[in-house]
Order: sequence, then structure tokens, then C-alpha cells
Amino acid sequence: MRAVVQRVNQANVTVNGEIKGSIDKGLMVLLGVEEGDNVKDVEYMVEKIVNLRIFEDENEKMNLSLLDIKGELLVVSQFTLLGDCRKGRRPNFMNAAKPDVANELYKLFVSKSREKGLKVETGVFQAHMVVNLSNDGPVTILVDSKKNF
Repeated sequence: MRAVVQRVNQANVTVNGEIKGSIDKGLMVLLGVEEGDNVKDVEYMVEKIVNLRIFEDENEKMNLSLLDIKGELLVVSQFTLLGDCRKGRRPNFMNAAKPDVANELYKLFVSKSREKGLKVETGVFQAHMVVNLSNDGPVTILVDSKKNF
């Protein structure tokens, strides 16, 4: 499982011009599910992301987590994170999980994040979405449950 995590002042996702998810201060997470991912990957990713200390404390040091600041979370599924661009010019998406499996693990990620007491908004699985955000910092972190980076 792979994620691009961005610290934001606000973010929203629209489908056909209609806002489907919107947050204020918190994290925007683009989430890709890989073939072979399971519940353990979801649990690792939720724990890692909600506890990332990437918000500034009173000394302007990145020392606080999303949970610490009681921030919000916008989670958008994005299979293209699993695109392999090492050969040729067209990404290969063979490592992305099949849609039914990916959707179940995506929904589990959202559910487990909500269990942390966070406001969690989402996009629409497999829809063409437009994501708007105000990246704060900018701070962007890559997280991979297989620890590839």
C-alpha cells in the first residue's frame, strides 16, 4: 500500500462539479492499493499516517501529529501511485490491486481512520475526480507499507 501524504490548510475533491469530500487543516492522502496488500498493510498505514509528526509545535518544530492537532483527513483512492515507469514511457499498472480488492482495503483504511476519532472525508472510488488543496509548507511525505522508500 502506498500513499502520498500532504499537510494542508484545506482540501476538497469533486466529481462532476459536486464536492464529495472537504476538509480544513489536516492531511490529504492519495492512497494506492497494491496486489497482495492485506489488513496488516492497512493497519500499518493508518497508524503511520495519523501519527506522523509533521505539524509544527509552539517552537515551530515538526513535532505534532494529526491526532495531536485534532486535524481532518481527506482520503482519495489513486491506483496510479502503483505505476511502474522504469521501462518505456507508458506506466505499467500491473502491480495495482484489482478494483474489488482495492475498494475493500480503501474502505477499511477509511473506517480504521475514523475509529481514531478523526473527521475523515473521501472521494469516490473509480470516479474521475478533481482534487483541490492548499499544501501547507509545502509538506509532502511518501509512505509505503512494504517500506520500499
